[in-house]
Amino acid sequence: MKRARALPLAAALLVLPLAACGTGGSGKSSDEAAKTRGPIKIWYANNPEEIAWAEQMVMAWNADHPDEKVTAQEIPAGKSSEEVIGAAITAGNAPCLVFNTAPAAVPKFHKQGGLVPLNDFPGAAEYIEKRSGSLAGQYTSEDGKYYQLPWKSNPVMISYNKEVFAKAGLDPENPQLATYDDFHAASKKLVEDGGVKAAIWPAPSSEFFQPWFDFYPLFAAESGGKQLIEDGEATFDSPAGQRVADFWRTMYAKGWSQKEKYNGDSFADGKAAMTIAGPWALKVYDEKIDFGTVPVPTSQGVPAGQTRTFSDAKSVGMYTSCQNRGTAWDVLKSATSEQQDGELLNTTGQMPVRDDLTSAYAGFFEENPQYTAYAEAASRTVEVPSVPNSITVWQNFRDAYSRSVIFGNEDPAGALKKAAGEAEKLAAQQ
Repeated sequence: MKRARALPLAAALLVLPLAACGTGGSGKSSDEAAKTRGPIKIWYANNPEEIAWAEQMVMAWNADHPDEKVTAQEIPAGKSSEEVIGAAITAGNAPCLVFNTAPAAVPKFHKQGGLVPLNDFPGAAEYIEKRSGSLAGQYTSEDGKYYQLPWKSNPVMISYNKEVFAKAGLDPENPQLATYDDFHAASKKLVEDGGVKAAIWPAPSSEFFQPWFDFYPLFAAESGGKQLIEDGEATFDSPAGQRVADFWRTMYAKGWSQKEKYNGDSFADGKAAMTIAGPWALKVYDEKIDFGTVPVPTSQGVPAGQTRTFSDAKSVGMYTSCQNRGTAWDVLKSATSEQQDGELLNTTGQMPVRDDLTSAYAGFFEENPQYTAYAEAASRTVEVPSVPNSITVWQNFRDAYSRSVIFGNEDPAGALKKAAGEAEKLAAQQ
């Protein structure tokens, strides 16, 4: 959901001619395109670290493949990356690869006819499953195929400001935050004595992806790793889901979380004592805040080494307007090789979705031990379910959650039950 800053969407779609960079309308069949090689175009995210990674990756590829050059750019500007990519699919000029494909949007892009099943390439499924291990299965679509390659994750945890904790009389080196009761007790002291307006300030806005940074991480932990929908049935209308809803309802009712949106970064600005963030927080906050990291809480206090959380992952999608798919697949493998995954880790601090993450990059984690907790959590992440109408499912859930949990205008139990029924109907549609 990163905002891009390269080109306005309409202009971007006009300047990407259909025949350019191997993404055009040459009329090749899927089988032909899967074997065809030549220039391709890719998009990547617009944050400085990922730009740096992409530029070196493209340079390395182009140096060795002068006849199959990659042309790369940041994702064009728009309301969201999903909007930009969806519009490009409709226009028929999406790039070959997008290194910022949201798993939640994959069902929509697939329904548009915009994604290439990576299973079309010999050995692709085996490659994905070897690289990603047991996590790979969360990224298959309902037909069992991979329309995305799980690329990198940002397992979210609780980051807390040690100075604020100390001011509130809480132990900054060993904070008691593992259980809901502990978290509530700490929140009370932080607001009363820590000089902050909120103990933790998740965005209370209505975007479909906001549950990924309040409800969903805690639900993943409380349920032992359930996705929002499994086998066509909603899982959040359950005792685990109710406990998570009640946890947050208390936070808002007591004023320990705020109901209005903060225009800025409440954690960086010292307005909140805690935030839910992934390993990117180390690069963003490290120079500003002395902070620690702990897993998200559960009702009974699951041990840290067993606590599940939301992945906040991004995948790589290959788009059907791409004609030189043989090259695109080779670039995708090169960009997710052990070497390039190491470059990604070093440059961005984000976790490649690799089964051997901690062993393959043991040197990195020895030199940067602050990343170790995130790396260990990366093996216990829960992804959004790849179901039809995924974004609408999340939007309906968010609307019900907002009404009941954040603003207290409806009973959370009834709201979740109704949202569960709607989610199951949506997920059953093709």
